[in-house]
Amino acid sequence: MNFPPGPAAPDGDGPGAVAARFTGRAVTGVRTLSGSLAEAVLDDGRVVVVKSADGAGAARAEAAGLRWLAGAGTVRVPVVHGHDARRLVVDRVAQGPPGREAALRFGRGLAALHAAGAPAFGAPPPGGPVEAYIGLAPMRNVTGGDWPGWYAEHRVLPYLRRAVDDGTVTAGEAGVVERVCARLPELAGPAEPPARLHGDLWNGNVLWGADGHVHLIDPAAHGGHRETDLAMLALFGCPHLEAVLDGYREAAPLADGWQTRVGVHQLFPLLVHAVLFGRGYAGQALAVARSAG
Repeated sequence: MNFPPGPAAPDGDGPGAVAARFTGRAVTGVRTLSGSLAEAVLDDGRVVVVKSADGAGAARAEAAGLRWLAGAGTVRVPVVHGHDARRLVVDRVAQGPPGREAALRFGRGLAALHAAGAPAFGAPPPGGPVEAYIGLAPMRNVTGGDWPGWYAEHRVLPYLRRAVDDGTVTAGEAGVVERVCARLPELAGPAEPPARLHGDLWNGNVLWGADGHVHLIDPAAHGGHRETDLAMLALFGCPHLEAVLDGYREAAPLADGWQTRVGVHQLFPLLVHAVLFGRGYAGQALAVARSAG
């Protein structure tokens, strides 16, 4: 990969200077990837990613989430070199093609990550803020005693109310989702302890590394139900998903009926997308709610 040459900190407070500050290395080149992402080459040949965060606390939340996931020693995540109020510096993941063996390993690792646990449903990572994010959307990490009640109160209903306020979902349609929330104690399946979740495990945050392992980026980490991460993998498609699930169930069998609960766990991310991106996702959320309820 070719980068334009440059001194250690050619850009004042820009990506090169931030990368140099948090890695302690000189920067020999910088490449802008988007308005919020840049890559910087260090003088020892390593490449790091400099990510800018718009929301207050977003960089802190992501850094804490990556470190919490890494602390379990089960799945691969980029090393966090440091962060400030609005920037985060992590190692770049060299990517390769998806493969079944990597998918099986990932499934087993994900099961072990979940088993590492969390103090409570909704618990933020150590050092992470209560006011966190899922992608560009706010996500409050407020704890609760049982998953059905916590999931309804702190995940589904806040975004349902916002979708209604925005006119994306009508008041009449909202009743469909509210009825599912009321029935969550019977729909949720057997009670399980809080799992250590990635929290935003859609395909875009699953990187197939050149090293033959899956690496996870951009977490919305918190304590939750392990089926939520699996439902997110299924929501927008994931290469070799069946192999991922095979590896997962080999390490940690899922409770009977988990396939019927996928839609319940997809309600939150679909409502988040409805608020961010409009009516199409609202229609999907309503269809899932009608099917689940």
